[in-house]
Amino acid sequence: MKLRNYYFWIAAIVNIGIDILSKRAIVTTLQVERTSIPLIPNIFHFTYIRNHGAAFSMLEGQPWLGWLSLLVSIFLVSLGIFKTFHTIWEQLGYGLILAGAVGNGIDRLFFGGSVVDFIDLRIINFAIFNWADISINVGILCLLIHNFIDRSPRASSH
Repeated sequence: MKLRNYYFWIAAIVNIGIDILSKRAIVTTLQVERTSIPLIPNIFHFTYIRNHGAAFSMLEGQPWLGWLSLLVSIFLVSLGIFKTFHTIWEQLGYGLILAGAVGNGIDRLFFGGSVVDFIDLRIINFAIFNWADISINVGILCLLIHNFIDRSPRASSH
């Protein structure tokens, strides 16, 4: 039996692993919230915080965010099993979004409803985020690329 949506599963598994390992390293190394390690001073730091909201701390303190992560994860796993994605962009996009939902969902389960954030880009004064957030955003970008390619004149001439 051939594995359906190979790149979907690879993207999901690899990025869930990176997310879990990176957060574990931060929690183990820094231990206390708001502790920061400057990798490039005033530009790029690892700063350990617990985010009780969604992306960029929106919807802070909403208990249903954990359930939303679970529902998105179940939906995407079902898609991966039962639907054939036709382009690598579609496979990568959905796989990366699954990785982000699972990664942040695991955090919510084990950290009392919060997620571990640590990537601190001070040069642009941006919200502190994590690998799962990167996975979700790159996944959305992949789906936009898929959508653009799928609607191009060349794609519709087949």
